[in-house]
Amino acid sequence: MEEVSNTERQYPRFAHEVAVRLRVGKTATDGRTNNVSRGGLCANVHDQVAPGTDVEVDITLVFDDGVQSEALSLPARVAWCTTVDDAYQIGVSFKALDADRAEYLQLFLKYLGEERGPRKSRHTVKPIDDRFG
Repeated sequence: MEEVSNTERQYPRFAHEVAVRLRVGKTATDGRTNNVSRGGLCANVHDQVAPGTDVEVDITLVFDDGVQSEALSLPARVAWCTTVDDAYQIGVSFKALDADRAEYLQLFLKYLGEERGPRKSRHTVKPIDDRFG
């Protein structure tokens, strides 16, 4: 996974593609993320959404076998939207999250490999007979 370089970012973004749906009222547009961070995401979507629009963002992991995770739904605001080929590239920033959503987002990002904090050392657990001779 590749870190997206920008010294101005509050949170590091990592290039990763997950399914995304942006909902505005009763309408929605689907797409795939280009990168995701604790602060927001960049995605390619089918429909234009005006900057400044409040949206609900659903992000979903799609595994190799076609199985999908439960969607993580986050409140966000569109920061920018630009035309790319026959679609739109959009940047959103997440709004303040309640404790449950913040924890779930952290787990989601940890799964993607964004959280690169110190890891606990792995040790091999020996069978009980080997430990107590």
